[in-house]
Amino acid sequence: MLSTLIYLENDLDQYLMLHRTKKANDVNHGKWIGIGGKFEHGESPMECLEREVKEEAGQKLKAAVFRGIVTFIYADQEPMYIFLYTGQLENNEVGQTREGDLAWVDKDKIFDLTLWEGDRIFLKELIGSSTLMDIKLVYDENDILKLVEKR
Repeated sequence: MLSTLIYLENDLDQYLMLHRTKKANDVNHGKWIGIGGKFEHGESPMECLEREVKEEAGQKLKAAVFRGIVTFIYADQEPMYIFLYTGQLENNEVGQTREGDLAWVDKDKIFDLTLWEGDRIFLKELIGSSTLMDIKLVYDENDILKLVEKR
């Protein structure tokens, strides 16, 4: 399965975070994540990213920088290969989303949120460096991080 994920930044040193609270049977339920989602048939990574940002943030993507690949394996489900980006919106006004609540969060407060443990690992790198990442995260059915491989 292919997916995109972007951490949108503003001039106040914040990321736009999505608190996933609205969808039933959501593996991300209760967690804070960036904006993104699964590819639709025939989409390129950038087409998927632009569509997901428009759907979830309600506006066009102004800029995006590719930051790497995250291989996400959850229990016995099919692996998800996530194209990871940082970027900016045309403006900082965001509306509601069908998946949860959007909020601009100070980068130094991100780690106070309910995050996937693996997200904590790659968010530190997103915030602290500009290197490309290749990271594999393996979780069991209880959301416990069992394996981290970074290259």
